Amino acid sequence: MTSGYNLTQRPAVSEADIQRLVRSDNADDRAVATHKICRVMERGALTDSDRLAAQEIIRMLAQDAAELVRRALAVTLRTSALLPHDVALKLAQDVVTVAVPVLTYSPLFSDEDLADIIRSGGPVRQVAIAKRETLSEVVTASLADSGVEEAVVIACANDNARFSDGGMNRVMDRFGTSEVVHSVLINRKVLPVSVSERLVTIVSAALREQLISHHAIKPETAIEIVTATRERATVDMADQAGASFDPQGLARHLMASERLTPSLILRALVRGHMGFFEHALAELSGVPHERTWLMVHDAGSLGLRAIYDRAGLPARMFQTFRMAIEIYHSLQAEAGHLDPLRMQERLIERFLTQAPFAPREDLIYLYERLDRDSRGRRWTRVSEASGTDMLKAA
Repeated sequence: MTSGYNLTQRPAVSEADIQRLVRSDNADDRAVATHKICRVMERGALTDSDRLAAQEIIRMLAQDAAELVRRALAVTLRTSALLPHDVALKLAQDVVTVAVPVLTYSPLFSDEDLADIIRSGGPVRQVAIAKRETLSEVVTASLADSGVEEAVVIACANDNARFSDGGMNRVMDRFGTSEVVHSVLINRKVLPVSVSERLVTIVSAALREQLISHHAIKPETAIEIVTATRERATVDMADQAGASFDPQGLARHLMASERLTPSLILRALVRGHMGFFEHALAELSGVPHERTWLMVHDAGSLGLRAIYDRAGLPARMFQTFRMAIEIYHSLQAEAGHLDPLRMQERLIERFLTQAPFAPREDLIYLYERLDRDSRGRRWTRVSEASGTDMLKAA
């Protein structure tokens, strides 16, 4: 061994260890010596010259013909910054028993290194990378594009694996029918609104199949029921998202998927999602959000009518939308201090008493929502002979 790094000066390594490493024909002996020597080098206080010499020793060990020796090297230095970058890449391309420890733990790889290995390294290496403690969007994008399902599931189950909206939607494109993927996505702390909405759609599709096969409902009727269920779930999702709700993202996604319906917009508005209403009008009309906001809030009834008509919403529903906006503004002025849930409850209550000509299905939906959200109150529904739904305090 010609390195300037004198291992025999380190008390944890004996002359016999050096002899076994250099001369022994027994792979087990060389593996034991490799482990001891790597531990000494990794834990020692090294000068710059010592570090360079130690890395030359590591390069020599990485070329050992015995898999057991290379594995001892990989396992011992799997979290060490002493491992040279070129050796880390070499070990990553070695047999899986050698590659997996460094791919799972080594801090030496760049995001681009990991992305390249995912694309070309096969399932075992993909899974090893997916198990890393943290993953950047560059790495998860590569997993979303090229990873096997097991690797994608492992990454999705890790909230420290950051996914871009595009990466997460790519996961849905490739594994959208996987119940395991559905489960891990639903349990993530944060999901892009477009992915949440796609998950809602998948559940709704299952409901449509159940309705058709088990209840002898015509497909056309089932589709109508599922559409209503999907709209309810979409607005519920907006409520549950809280501070992370992205009204612009949801409006754009619904617009692109041709599901930005008047009914959904009205239901969201009456539940207090004014930002979503503004962005929905902006998407439908092609008018920038800033100008849309002015026409809704600061240009009187003529401005509202102009943007409403440009958005292509039904003329017969304009008065209903106008009344909902007026109620929202009045409650903001009267009771802006209310928490969001109580504000929503007040909005629904007042809308139900002042907008009797709203579409019947939307009124029924709001009745049900009020019934579900009321705090400590009990409500019962009564049906008049005319079929008009009413609410009465019990």
